[in-house]
Amino acid sequence: SYFGDKSSCVENASTLNLTSSSVRGVNSTCIGKTPLSTSRPVCRSHTPLIGYSVTSSSAVSAHTVASVVVAVVEGRGLARGEVGMASIDLKNPEVILSQFADNTTYTKVITKLKILTPLEIIMSNTACDAGTSTKLFSLITEHFKNVTFTTVQRKYFNETKGLEYIEQLCASEFSTIFMEVQSKYYCLAAAAALLKYVEFIQNSVYAPKSLKVRFQGSEKTAMIDSSSAQNLELVINNRDPRNGHTLFGVLNYTKTPGGSRRLRSNILEPLIDAETINMRLDCVQELLQDEELFFGLQAVISKFLDTEQLLSVLVQIPKQDTVKTAESKITNLIYLKHTLELVEPLKAALRSCNTSLLKAYYNSLEDTRFGIILEKITTVINDDTRYTKGCLSMRTQKCYAVKPNINEFLDIARRTYTEIVDDIAGMITQLAEKYNLPMKTGFSSARGFFIQMNADCSTLPSGQLPPEFTKITKMKNTYSFTSADLIKMNERCQESLREIYHMTYLIVCKLLNEIYEHIHCLYKLSDIVSMLDMLLSFAHACTLSDYVRPEFTDTLAIKQGWHPILEKIAVEKPVSNNTYLTEGNNFVIITGPNMSGKSTYLKQIALCQIMAQIGSYVPAEYCSFRITEQIFTRIGMDDDIETSASTFMKEMKEITYIIQNANDKSLIIIDELGRGTSAEEGIGICYSVCEYLLNLKAFTLFATHFLELCHIDALYPNVENYHFEVQHVRSSAGNKEKIAYTYTLSKGYTEEKNYGLKAAEVSSLPPSIILDAKEITNRIAKQILHRQKSTPEMMKQRAVYHLAMRLVQTARNSRLDPDSLRIYLKGLKKKYEASCPAPGQNDEQR
Repeated sequence: SYFGDKSSCVENASTLNLTSSSVRGVNSTCIGKTPLSTSRPVCRSHTPLIGYSVTSSSAVSAHTVASVVVAVVEGRGLARGEVGMASIDLKNPEVILSQFADNTTYTKVITKLKILTPLEIIMSNTACDAGTSTKLFSLITEHFKNVTFTTVQRKYFNETKGLEYIEQLCASEFSTIFMEVQSKYYCLAAAAALLKYVEFIQNSVYAPKSLKVRFQGSEKTAMIDSSSAQNLELVINNRDPRNGHTLFGVLNYTKTPGGSRRLRSNILEPLIDAETINMRLDCVQELLQDEELFFGLQAVISKFLDTEQLLSVLVQIPKQDTVKTAESKITNLIYLKHTLELVEPLKAALRSCNTSLLKAYYNSLEDTRFGIILEKITTVINDDTRYTKGCLSMRTQKCYAVKPNINEFLDIARRTYTEIVDDIAGMITQLAEKYNLPMKTGFSSARGFFIQMNADCSTLPSGQLPPEFTKITKMKNTYSFTSADLIKMNERCQESLREIYHMTYLIVCKLLNEIYEHIHCLYKLSDIVSMLDMLLSFAHACTLSDYVRPEFTDTLAIKQGWHPILEKIAVEKPVSNNTYLTEGNNFVIITGPNMSGKSTYLKQIALCQIMAQIGSYVPAEYCSFRITEQIFTRIGMDDDIETSASTFMKEMKEITYIIQNANDKSLIIIDELGRGTSAEEGIGICYSVCEYLLNLKAFTLFATHFLELCHIDALYPNVENYHFEVQHVRSSAGNKEKIAYTYTLSKGYTEEKNYGLKAAEVSSLPPSIILDAKEITNRIAKQILHRQKSTPEMMKQRAVYHLAMRLVQTARNSRLDPDSLRIYLKGLKKKYEASCPAPGQNDEQR
């Protein structure tokens, strides 16, 4: 349903000078302007006015329909690189402001936009005009080819106006925002253009003091760039975007659209504050231990509708009153009553909880304003009016929503409506008797009342319906049809409804004006509901699999961890493996044949890290994580035909991005590098990239087929080599050898040689080619220089380094009692002595 009719946009167009373009490709931008603007051919393309009734749409599909409008502005001159953003979800009345300094690749802007999945992006015309377009504009258009792109005159990006807007519209509870954004000119300028534009396209204004406004810097969450999110299949499956084999799919047991949205944004932006994460984990633990609390909460939460969208509609005041807007407001008042009636059951479910976060939610629900709003509603609205499924029953609820004796004209109109509905039912009964057919009354929102009949056509006289019936449709044995009299009755019915809606609307508007000052408590409610929904979802996922609660230390240690998505797809539980990285062993090189499990293992570590940092339990027997501020991945090797980038260039771009942005708190995952060029160059690039990353304290896992790379451990003691084991099985005939994959990770590098040839043997290549290949490989292998061997001195240095690292770690994290500690230290000494070469050992003993 539209909020106001389309034509009113034209009357309003003089307020803004806009250019809207659906960017289909950088060179084929289809430009269009609003009717009263000048220049360039018109090819209309506009953000649709969003439909305004809140339905309990399934939680899974809730986040798929884009409804976010974003304004982006960049500083000019010396301030270039300082970017301001403001966004509002048309289904959720919350304005999010952010301002940050970005580098020349604008990675933060692109990442933030990818997370928001915008419906429309607004920029100033000075940044977009041909000849003067900025690098930021061209990057955004390149990355968001299917997003509507609108340019607005630069004068609307006005920071003074932005601050005025926020002072006027921000709900008093969120007024601390002024302190945060007063000097942040760019996000204020973006807010001014955004709010002006949204009011224009929605043909409605936001009620004063009704919006939630918050400032979101980029420092409170971990950054996962868009290609890493894609590689790890966090929210979209790479093979089939519609299937749920993603991290979001594994964890999503949410019951409300708000919970689903929150889960998605948390996965894409995990937390980096250990205290907040542990508070969430405490809640999940309590939900798992207290079955009554879990099922009680789940039962209440599942009854909530989309609270955020409901709020969005309630705080907008339409510029024109139409039947649609009237009907929409009445519907949403009923939804509001339904939502407020759930506050008490939610409090009852939380009453006996113990964790601090759940107690805080319980205290927030003690807010008296929920009762005040509900009381005001029940003075005007009938007690038994509630949200129901089915369009006819909902229509009846709307008609009789207002109590009798409040408006006598309304009571008369309702009596008229009831009589018409009774007349329709009576008329259909008479027709059924007249023709002796099993007719009954049907209703749909599109057709109104019609006649329905279940009958086989053989039972009809001469196989036809009587001639007075029109608009006949048939599905299997069900006929739907109408008659001229019924159409007239429907028109009378609609007219009567319009009167009822109009009079009810006036009463509802008066009621809403009284409610506005208390409406802020609903922001709190929607926040609580979405958060509880997400935590219940985490607990639910735990009950279906043996997940464990993560700890946060300075070590990444996972005992017998497995891949959460693979577990969902596979018939048997995936093979689990250990992972161990510390400051002293922060670089792991993984080797092994093709298909031995390297890529799966690398992705599994990143997914477990994300799960831990959003407050979920993790698929392992035990796990400890170091909180990471950025997750980088370099996986996959596809040519990008669109941007004509070869495999190798794509690899280089991704690695450049990692090197430019990685810091000591990053988690870096590189799966194959340098394979798009010659072996010598590939090894050279890998070696130099490894040496660069070795200077950081970031945790890096590097999978490679270049076995020469494994010898870097002789120079750098913080490198560990691991490999995936395979077994050789002879076939029953005894003439062919097969590789059996164990998917088990072991220390050291792989002993397998020429596994590419073995993989080729399994394929249908002719035997003669394979024989030739083997011979050539052997000759080349003989020509390659002998491998570098570790000297005794190097081995001793390495053993000392490892001992020192273990001692530092024990001093930092040990919780052992003195006796256990003594035993552990003796074990360390033995290990040290065993790894030292013989002469060194003698020196040590002396």
